Amino acid sequence: MDQTAKKLIKGAQIIVGSGAPPMRGDVLIAGNRILAVGDPDPAATMGAEIIDADGKFLTPGLIDSHCHISFDEPQTNDELFFHRRYGLAALVASVNAQKVLRAGFTAFFDADCIFDVGVDLRDAIEAGVMVGPRMTTGGNVLINCVGGTASRLLPDSGRRGYGMIVHTRDEITTEIHRQIKAGVDWIKVHVSGLPVRPGRTQGEIQTWSLDELKLVCDTAHQLGIPVVGHCRNASSVRDAALAGFDMILHATYMDDEALAAVVANQVPLVPTFTFQANLADYGSAIGADPYLQAVFKEEITASADHLRQAHLAGVPILTGSESGFSLTPYGDWHYRELKLLQTYLGLSPLEAIRAATELGAIALRQEGELGCIQAGYLADLLILADDPLLDLDQFGRPGFIETVIKGGQVVDRSTPLPDAWQIPGWRMSAFSDEVLTRKRAESHLGSL
Repeated sequence: MDQTAKKLIKGAQIIVGSGAPPMRGDVLIAGNRILAVGDPDPAATMGAEIIDADGKFLTPGLIDSHCHISFDEPQTNDELFFHRRYGLAALVASVNAQKVLRAGFTAFFDADCIFDVGVDLRDAIEAGVMVGPRMTTGGNVLINCVGGTASRLLPDSGRRGYGMIVHTRDEITTEIHRQIKAGVDWIKVHVSGLPVRPGRTQGEIQTWSLDELKLVCDTAHQLGIPVVGHCRNASSVRDAALAGFDMILHATYMDDEALAAVVANQVPLVPTFTFQANLADYGSAIGADPYLQAVFKEEITASADHLRQAHLAGVPILTGSESGFSLTPYGDWHYRELKLLQTYLGLSPLEAIRAATELGAIALRQEGELGCIQAGYLADLLILADDPLLDLDQFGRPGFIETVIKGGQVVDRSTPLPDAWQIPGWRMSAFSDEVLTRKRAESHLGSL
């Protein structure tokens, strides 16, 4: 890229991403960074390519702080764990990453991945091998055979799907060292998981001790790598905060003690309500279990108050969609978290945009240079057809995002991407959606 090439975006209503109200002005870009905002020196704008944004709105590129780019929208853990191949997963992820970028999300955090796809995809994007959003990535999540959301699909040791099963202190330390050597940006831990026999507790159960969590943080921090945790019950949130975690995903079902630990340590939270809300609101359209719909809806409503209190106490709240599953396909739902944070946590539209821009830079490990429209920041920008503050769900409306700019370059969104693919053995093959009892067969015949 020509680092001297200039672009001048003229006459936009600028939402800078810091929570400040919109202001009308121009933005001068030089190379991949913002040179000036507001009323640039005319001499500095000489020779710049003009982009007319009069009557339009300009925001920073959005950031999804909880994504799974290597999963390719599985319907079950069985499919994810047993129907994926390394090389093919990387190729498929390279297309799905473009869907994320075209949706206006110029950066994302890949929380964990199958194989080492996240590291390889990030490096390919950074090297210019392919077009995609900026990204940071975890490796295989550290998990024990009790934790996670996969129950008995997890072996007692070894690697499966997105997880590396560890139990002893030596296993934990060795795996952290392996992942850092491979090039991860974050170490992720499944601090809580679904019990094998559900229904006895609210949310998940904590599967790691506080001492084990401190060991993870001490080991990773010694080598300059932050730690993030999947936490969906009160004690897991509390102990992750006390242990020194740098970010917590979900943070649902907090109690007062967990909230106090989060606030005292100002641990950034990524509630990731989109997955639950999609199942609760639209699950019936895809045959979801009504009981599960109710459970996931309850997770949002039961958790909103403590998350709201964390926000009011200054804890950074980031937007995350958990895109990568059948309920959250790439490119479709990343925007929804902004409105959910407004609805359930009481964030203003400007605060919700900040959660997806300036604060999202925390997950990208680029605070102070990403997520704001300020001089010196990376030029990741969106030109919008209308005022997003009127309704944050407009970010998902076709045509609302008129132009996506990443690193000072306009993203080409004209060439269609494939919507889906039929790869032999990639999707789980099922005999049927239900059991064919004689009663069911006779009922079917009777309806003909």
